[in-house]
Amino acid sequence: MVKEIPLSEIILRKYEKPYKTDKREIARKICLSLGLLQEGDGRDVIVDILLVLIEAGKERKHLSSDEIKEKVEHMRKTHNLEIKGLAESNIRRQLKRLRDMMFIDKNNNLYNMSEFSSMKEIFENKIEKFIIPQTIERIKEYLAFLE
Repeated sequence: MVKEIPLSEIILRKYEKPYKTDKREIARKICLSLGLLQEGDGRDVIVDILLVLIEAGKERKHLSSDEIKEKVEHMRKTHNLEIKGLAESNIRRQLKRLRDMMFIDKNNNLYNMSEFSSMKEIFENKIEKFIIPQTIERIKEYLAFLE
């Protein structure tokens, strides 16, 4: 019997071309494009978590979940955003989602961008070249089996 639990899952959405806007809005579109955020989500703390980790990655820094939470809270206050979704459990859940998509690594309870690479490099190497081809191949196997 085939299990109903997916081995991996990816959602890709295409939006309009990026235009001059602030960094947070670009990060939000990336999260929407990758299925990390749903259209209309009021709780978009994952956007700020991603931005915090990208900035730390530029300096090759590892951050604890507490440090991430503090930086996210500061960032949200700076942008006059609601301080929603900052419970430790939610921060850890969002970090796990980023880990599951292979965007970030965790070692000794410290987080960093995967191999301190850029988001573009991570997407190309781990999603575009790894996850998507394997997923397409598996779908083709199911299609062939159906015939």
